[in-house]
Amino acid sequence: MGLTKTQYYTEEQLQLSRMMKVMGHPARIAILQSIIKTKTCVCGDLVTEIGLAQSTVSQHLKELKDVGLIQGTIEGTSMCYCINVANWNKLNAQTNNLFNSANCTDLACC
Repeated sequence: MGLTKTQYYTEEQLQLSRMMKVMGHPARIAILQSIIKTKTCVCGDLVTEIGLAQSTVSQHLKELKDVGLIQGTIEGTSMCYCINVANWNKLNAQTNNLFNSANCTDLACC
C-alpha cells in the first residue's frame, strides 16, 4: 500500500490488514496452529512438524513476530515462540467485529 494512501484508514484498519495479510499463507497458519496446540512455548520442533526447511520456517516466524501475533525468547542457542495473547485477543475481537458487523441475510444486494 502506498505511503500516501494510509492516511485514509484508521490505525485499527491498518493493523487488522497487516495481521490478516501475514496470516494469508498456509505455512503461517500451520505454524500458529502448532503453537496453539502445544499450549506452551515451542522451541525448535516446528521444522519437523511443519515439514519445511529451517530457513523457510524462520522467515515465516519472523513475519508473524513482526506483526505481533507471536513473541519469542532466546534460551541458550534456540528461540522459543508462543502466541502473543494480547495481540491474538485483539485480532480475534477485530475480526469478530468485522464479520459480525453485517447480518448477511438482511443485505439487499445482487
